[in-house]
Amino acid sequence: MAFTVKNEVLVRVYVVLTLIVAVAFGIAYRTFQISVVEGEKWRKEGNKLHIKEVPVEAERGNILTEDGSMLATSMPFFDIAFDPNSSAMDSADWNLHIDSLSYCIATFVDPSFTPGGMREYLEEQKQLIKEYLQNKRDSGSRYLMIKKDATIEEKDLISSFPLFNKGQFRGGLIIMPKYKRERPFGLLANRTIGYVKGDSINVGLEGYFNNYLKGDDGQALMYRVGNGMWIPLKDLSEIELKPGQDIVTTLDMDIQAITENALAKAMHRHQAEYGTAVVMEVKTGAIKAIANLDWTKKGKLWENYNHAVGTVCEPGSTFKLASMLALFEDGLVELNDSIDLEQGRTMYFDVELEDASSHTLNNVTVERAFAMSSNVGISRLVYNNYYTNNEADKYVDRLKSFFLDLPTGIKINGEVAPYFKRPYSNEDQWSGTTLPWMAIGYELAMTPLQQLAFYNAVANGGIYVKPFLVREVQQYGETLEVFPVTEVKGRIASKESIAKAQRLLRAVVDSTYGTAYKRRSNRFSFAGKTGTAQLGYQRLENKTRVRGYQASFAGYFPSDDPVYSCIVLISKPKVGGYYGSQVALPVFKEIATKTFRTNLELYPMVGTEKQKYLNKKKMPDYDAGYLPDMQEILRELDVKHYNRSDGDWTILRAVAPDSLKLIKRPVAQTRVPNVLGMGLRDALFLLENKGLRVEINGKYGRVQKQSIKPGAKAKGQTIWIRLG
Repeated sequence: MAFTVKNEVLVRVYVVLTLIVAVAFGIAYRTFQISVVEGEKWRKEGNKLHIKEVPVEAERGNILTEDGSMLATSMPFFDIAFDPNSSAMDSADWNLHIDSLSYCIATFVDPSFTPGGMREYLEEQKQLIKEYLQNKRDSGSRYLMIKKDATIEEKDLISSFPLFNKGQFRGGLIIMPKYKRERPFGLLANRTIGYVKGDSINVGLEGYFNNYLKGDDGQALMYRVGNGMWIPLKDLSEIELKPGQDIVTTLDMDIQAITENALAKAMHRHQAEYGTAVVMEVKTGAIKAIANLDWTKKGKLWENYNHAVGTVCEPGSTFKLASMLALFEDGLVELNDSIDLEQGRTMYFDVELEDASSHTLNNVTVERAFAMSSNVGISRLVYNNYYTNNEADKYVDRLKSFFLDLPTGIKINGEVAPYFKRPYSNEDQWSGTTLPWMAIGYELAMTPLQQLAFYNAVANGGIYVKPFLVREVQQYGETLEVFPVTEVKGRIASKESIAKAQRLLRAVVDSTYGTAYKRRSNRFSFAGKTGTAQLGYQRLENKTRVRGYQASFAGYFPSDDPVYSCIVLISKPKVGGYYGSQVALPVFKEIATKTFRTNLELYPMVGTEKQKYLNKKKMPDYDAGYLPDMQEILRELDVKHYNRSDGDWTILRAVAPDSLKLIKRPVAQTRVPNVLGMGLRDALFLLENKGLRVEINGKYGRVQKQSIKPGAKAKGQTIWIRLG
């Protein structure tokens, strides 16, 4: 019995021993397999936890105005850190320089120190910093932040500190470059400039032209040093990055400022919900100004949304021009024909339509009905000539021939397509009242820019040009790509019909019965159409409910030889009136008046003798310099030019195949000047007279880049400029 128990115990011991030996052999085999056979694979996997590739941002291209001023630019900043345990750092260097390094940090970097501080305080700060650095070195720390968002000047200063001046590995200095987008003009054209966030949010010019602006990023190997901090394996300055390209817009910041200021005053005066205004060059479609203003939650005006491009609405009476042009082009109406206004009230089936202002007029000319903006008159003309002949589709097709049903195709994100009902479509809720209401700008929707493109075509003699915001793409001042003026083939209507439409728009302003007559100017001429649209209206049994009004004015100036077209739209004004003539027209007139004052091209030229012809491509463009020098050169070359500069400094722009204009280049007393486009002599004169220290990259050409943005406070910094 005892023997049996003893044997059983031994068997169990042998089994356990066998299992232990088997497990040991298994562990040994797996260890050998992992470390030797699969060693390279797992070492690579392990390195992934400590080493990774990190994108290094390339410098983003600039967005420029037509005269070369910066609308948006990328300013370099740096996060500067310190690795007190860098592998190449020598202990002798540490001991030799730690005291002076602490002094420099305490004096020039530590934000708690003030120039008026006592020497004892400075010594105390130095000692605290020295002890802190030593403790971090002793504890094995690898990443200490020295300065976040340092400027170029601050980065250069810190890089010169003792120990830091030995570089990344011997000195432990870690410099991580980054860029911040700056907008020197602040709010001006803010939404049009736009922004980019991540891979999915692309707004405005920044978003649409992102592929041009963003440049080619690089990759840097970084290793982790604890606390989620990563340090580059090599100097980031050695990585070659391709900077983004610059885009030159059509915006004129003088006109932009005039437009935004006029719109802002109207927004305050009428306490409107939002407002938008666009100014466009008639011959080319180049947008010179585009303003959009909304109220923030804090009660301030800001550009929150591009209403000119992205908001569709019923245009109201400004659409009456399209109805009249359709009638002219189809040969159905003449200016002197008579139309019965029925004393301002008429019925379409069981729905009453009335004029905005009460009157007792009956038969008047078509021209007068339009000038006084009679809803009854214009709707009757369309209804009588199209509906009664069962030709509503002919009317809509004619409107489409004016491109009113198509987006403009402007190169900016967010444009919304117009909305037009299909004739006799149940799906579109076409009814017997649709046609007369369409005639006066209801039961259809368009953006303000789409309306302006139509008015611009009328001003341009019937030639439709696509609105555009970007003229060309540049790099280092050299043109890489040009976006030409795009004219749609043929005219939207005959010359005769366009001439009649132009006469109608002049009658609105010049005739005593015109809705814009009280705002006419003795100094210059303009033509256009007022508009007042009801918003959110509902036809009830015994009344019409209206939830607000939209005031607008669309037109051009001068009326005889138009240079600029313009639309102003202000939504839901609460005080001071709501008609287009009360709310939107004063904004249009202010824009036109101030543009006339600042733009000599709008005035008749004196001395029109033939001048020497020069090809525009061979003419100087975006060259800047001292005004008297520029004028002397142009006189010597006998080149036609217009002087719009009232200061000492100017920039040249080619404005025609054989002429130049001189635009003012402002130079503030205590601010960093804009020297882009200047020769080295002029640039050095301006910068050094502001007390700046200048470093020069390149030997020839004009200034293509400057490190400190124009308008920054000049306080003796070092600025580098690049010639090319």
